[in-house]
Amino acid sequence: MRVQNKSIIVTGAGGGIGEGIARRLAEEGAAVVVNDINPALGEKVTASINAAGGKARFVAADVTKGDDWARLVQAARDFGGRLDVVVNNAGWTHRNRPMLEVGEAEFDKVYAVNMKSIYWSAMHAVPALRAGGGGSLINIASTAGIRPRPGLTWYNGSKGAVIITSKSMAAELGPDNIRVNCINPVFNPDTGLSAEFAGGPVDEARRAKFLATIPLGRFSTALDVANAALYLASDEAAFISGVCIEVDGARCA
Repeated sequence: MRVQNKSIIVTGAGGGIGEGIARRLAEEGAAVVVNDINPALGEKVTASINAAGGKARFVAADVTKGDDWARLVQAARDFGGRLDVVVNNAGWTHRNRPMLEVGEAEFDKVYAVNMKSIYWSAMHAVPALRAGGGGSLINIASTAGIRPRPGLTWYNGSKGAVIITSKSMAAELGPDNIRVNCINPVFNPDTGLSAEFAGGPVDEARRAKFLATIPLGRFSTALDVANAALYLASDEAAFISGVCIEVDGARCA
């Protein structure tokens, strides 16, 4: 049990990569606060984890809101007795199209969900981690932040911001024994946002186009990303901070 008794928040865990991370951490002994903005999805994942013998509690929260983050952190402390790890997985994108066609409201939502959520998580989680003697923040960025594709300019920029912010946080929070890392997944056609990334339904032609850019010859899965998160959350990564793990089949090599 690699994260036995660790108290962990996973945002955007009502499906896709977040669900995979929450399930994997629970399998390895963590008390997981499953967060999503959609109660039906979050409750379903939580019930499934508990039915499988894991330990999970659902907390509905909007990760772009400071008050909601205060509730999330308190829920983790109540449920697990402390806070050890936060996985900032919740994300959003505008539809793949020319940058000048993306409206202000779309731009604002992308940066609110992808970046402001990390700001609020730090404001509320860092004091709790300090109080417990340290911990870990894991931010889910993207290969888009280091090898951007056309048509996703503002999304790409938000993920680049996640990456450099994670590194800066690691440098600043190191003396508090708080590690900060990020994970950069490659395109996964089975997530809820895949059609937005692709600019339309992920048909065979679009699948082939994306797959051709991945040297290992397959797409990433939620389990691939979850295993990276498990490592970073575990004590095996006790001296790993300020890094990004590309879970991308060598796309960015």
